[in-house]
Amino acid sequence: MLRFLTAGESHGPCLTIIIDGLPAGLPLSEEMIARDLARRQQGYGRGGRMRIEQDRAEIAGGVIRGLTTGAPLALRIENRDWANWKDRDWPALTVPRPGHADLAGALKYGLDDVRPILERASARETAGRVAAGAAARALLAEFGVRISSYVTEIGGALATISEGTALDELLTLAEASDVRCPDAAAAQAMRLRIDEARAAGDSLGGVFCVAAQGAPPGLGSHAQWDRRLDAALAAAVMSIPAIKGVEIGPAFENARRPGTQVHDAILPSAEGHRALRRASNRAGGIEGGISNGEPILVRAAMKPIPTTITPQPTVDLLTGAAAATEYQRSDVCAVPAASIVGEAMVAWTLADALLAKLGGDSLAEMRRHFLAGMGG
Repeated sequence: MLRFLTAGESHGPCLTIIIDGLPAGLPLSEEMIARDLARRQQGYGRGGRMRIEQDRAEIAGGVIRGLTTGAPLALRIENRDWANWKDRDWPALTVPRPGHADLAGALKYGLDDVRPILERASARETAGRVAAGAAARALLAEFGVRISSYVTEIGGALATISEGTALDELLTLAEASDVRCPDAAAAQAMRLRIDEARAAGDSLGGVFCVAAQGAPPGLGSHAQWDRRLDAALAAAVMSIPAIKGVEIGPAFENARRPGTQVHDAILPSAEGHRALRRASNRAGGIEGGISNGEPILVRAAMKPIPTTITPQPTVDLLTGAAAATEYQRSDVCAVPAASIVGEAMVAWTLADALLAKLGGDSLAEMRRHFLAGMGG
């Protein structure tokens, strides 16, 4: 039902985002999108480019008088760094960097110069995803769905979070932290690890969790593999650069437990079966590929950023001789920022699932369907 495309290079003039399938009548403004773009640029361990860009999306089509029209939504995010690059003679880059798309992309497209690959594969593209996710977030908010995130690990520094801790408390603490970690002691350890990595010319990865609260039961389906909500969420989050692992709830921890300690007991309710709740949420809000009404929890593992000050061994594609990477401006750690991109991709996936469930060409029509079939 929903789809979006992005275009643009890391050091090109702009990123362009086209969104198709949003219902008519959805309130949307540049300020609503700017909030998430600003959150993506924050976080301890970010590099110098964040001081240059100060991203803002211009709405170029699909919104009139503050409401979507049902036509494609067009967004444009200026790359302010373009001013520093547009008059340069960009030399060919023939030394691919380990961990990047450089070599794989050069082999795929038959290139000796990896610059076209790195320009598009750059995580700069995720600004476009966050803008698209902001539009999806606006749609979800109309139906009481909230998307947030928190960081649980950076560079081996692990947050201590008890199973019974209220999710709202975790998310409030995370939003006030420059590493987005709700555990103050762990957050300080994370900062120290980042400082140590910076001094050593290295980089760090970590783990974050995206939480969707208020998602109604019945999103997704068990009927076909490609309609399962957990599969769609995993694919969307895994598509973020440097994300190499995704789980729904504490899936890997669950795998080490017996079944009686994993599955969430169903509790009775005098209000009927739609009001049933669980004693726990180890399933992460999804069972059989379908949302069950509990908060949806998506955890993602981010590898360390492959661009490091310390040179890494590689090969020059022109000569075939051994070479070393040359450092280009980069973050030491981008896990807090990646969690915001994760929010965007989760929001997008859930908005698509909600549209598939409800149907409707306008927000008013979606609301009628929601009240008739899901809202009571």
